[in-house]
Amino acid sequence: MSLARRLVAEGLGTALLLAVVVGSGIMAERLAGGNVAIALLANTIATGAGLVALILMFGTISGAHFNPAVTLSEAWQKNVPAREVLPYIAVQVLGAFTGVAAAHGMFGEALFFASEHARTGPSQWWSEFVATFGLIGVIIGCSRSRPAITPFAVAAYITAAYWFTASTSFANPAVTLARSASNTFAGIRPTDAPGFILAQLAGAAAATLVFCWLYPAAPANATVAGTVAPGDFAPALEDQQA
Repeated sequence: MSLARRLVAEGLGTALLLAVVVGSGIMAERLAGGNVAIALLANTIATGAGLVALILMFGTISGAHFNPAVTLSEAWQKNVPAREVLPYIAVQVLGAFTGVAAAHGMFGEALFFASEHARTGPSQWWSEFVATFGLIGVIIGCSRSRPAITPFAVAAYITAAYWFTASTSFANPAVTLARSASNTFAGIRPTDAPGFILAQLAGAAAATLVFCWLYPAAPANATVAGTVAPGDFAPALEDQQA
């Protein structure tokens, strides 16, 4: 698959992901009547369902990273050429902001407006470290053992992490940046975004080290789960995410 097609897939997939996250957050908040738990539950379900669909849609083209932390982890594992890292991250960030604007447009909001939703402090940063650590672990573990289930495992983990982390599991630097431009249910203050991003990158690095040790790459002629030879994995199968 050409680089141009992969970049378009990454940008479009990330845009649709943010449209799901922000749009469902706005809808949930408007319909929940002030019940934050119900609003979060609705936002969670929509995000998990959308993530499965988007990974299945774009996974065989670009790997469906939709996340600079995933791209950096995959480059570290030599699943993505170093020269493609910056283009991937650029289109992910651009796509994320495009998705926020699309969601705002659907609900009659300004295309961009800085969030006032405070998300900061050690517990929030630790939550983002844990959320991203687990996400990268799921991707590496599943892609090296049962790649066909990776889209569902990733979506299931993010669905759970919305509830077991204090930060509601952003786990994605591009998502974090874009959500800082949305003063809605899903937003984060721009001044709080750097702390989240640093924690996410640290979590991704730690997970790459730990899970590449737990799941060493098998020889090219070995089979995984009796079905696929790791040497035959396309990046699209190894990189499944959000």
